[in-house]
Amino acid sequence: MKYFFDSFVLDTALRELSNEGGAVKIEPKVFELLLHLVENRDRLISKDELVTSVWAGRFISDAAVSSALRSVRKALGDDGKSQRYVRTIHGHGFRFVAAIVETGSTHERTTPDNAVSDEPPNQDIRFCHSADGTRLAYATAGLGAPLVKAANWLSHLEFDWQSPVWKHFFNELASAHQLIHYDARGNGLSSWDVSDFSLDRQVEDLEAVVDTLGLEQFPLLGISQGCAKAAAFAARHPERVTKLVLFGGYARGWQHRDEPNSVVEGEARCALIRAGWGRDNEAVRQMFTTIYMPDAPPESKNWFTDLQKKTASAENAAAILMAHGNVDVRGILPDVQAPTLVIHSRNEAGVPYEQGQEIAAGIKDARFVTLETANHILPVSDPAWNRYVRLMRDFLEE
Repeated sequence: MKYFFDSFVLDTALRELSNEGGAVKIEPKVFELLLHLVENRDRLISKDELVTSVWAGRFISDAAVSSALRSVRKALGDDGKSQRYVRTIHGHGFRFVAAIVETGSTHERTTPDNAVSDEPPNQDIRFCHSADGTRLAYATAGLGAPLVKAANWLSHLEFDWQSPVWKHFFNELASAHQLIHYDARGNGLSSWDVSDFSLDRQVEDLEAVVDTLGLEQFPLLGISQGCAKAAAFAARHPERVTKLVLFGGYARGWQHRDEPNSVVEGEARCALIRAGWGRDNEAVRQMFTTIYMPDAPPESKNWFTDLQKKTASAENAAAILMAHGNVDVRGILPDVQAPTLVIHSRNEAGVPYEQGQEIAAGIKDARFVTLETANHILPVSDPAWNRYVRLMRDFLEE
């Protein structure tokens, strides 16, 4: 069993606590104490219970228990003042309070206030029309202040909540906000009868959704291909975007990059899509899995065939990928005024690391954070996922 929280992994098989891939030195009894708190995080744990479970009921002084708890906090970079992970309820006991994802059983489980479920929280799907008349499907889910997510390549408002690739993303986004997201033109529940997939039309789609909902000001999130349209919207409407988060994005599509094989590889992907899209084609599935989720667990690696069948036709998928390849927003990045956080995976193959640096360098005072992972799309089992969640939460709460 593995428990993931922030950048930590608690591995019961290895009896090991690690942080961003490196083992954290921790005494066996301190490990047992942390494990007991984690496994019973849904309730308060009394000192007597800790003594019974960790020290097998032997006589242990209050000072020894307090010392072990300090060691737990020290290993996690926590302290008795902030109590970010282990909270003391004086006179009653202790509780592990950080959000956790659990893997290694027949299901995935999180803390009750951050549960990964197969159903969206009160998702409401509706339709509007873009400036050129294209029908767009959009949805709201969750409660709280609005958070708008720009569409990225391949989406389905209903299917994404069942996909092991995306459901943890959307549950996290909707846990503290009213998430507003939509299917891009040619995708999912939006119209597939589309001929123009240019960036201008895609920005108009985002405008149509937020205008339909009457949103005046909001934070905006872009993931992968959604970053360019999010940045373009923020540049065009500086008065509306309060904060901008860009993860795994680029300013230049593959047709405009300096990498010697960028165009060849991009055209090859388009050709393979046209030939094998929507089929149970191992070559197609393995190619995209290797590019976007090389370190994902098997249940995530098998998503792509179903995603192809449900989200877009082969013709649309290839046309969308070609349109994304032609994107170049370098000239408008200086017009972005919103506080911006740019996050990028160091070793990913989907969008080169330098592209993330370029988009951050083009936006004044943008923060740039590196995730130590090869995944372009983060599976819930990737320790980088927990760091991404923490970065997003902290930035949006500032």
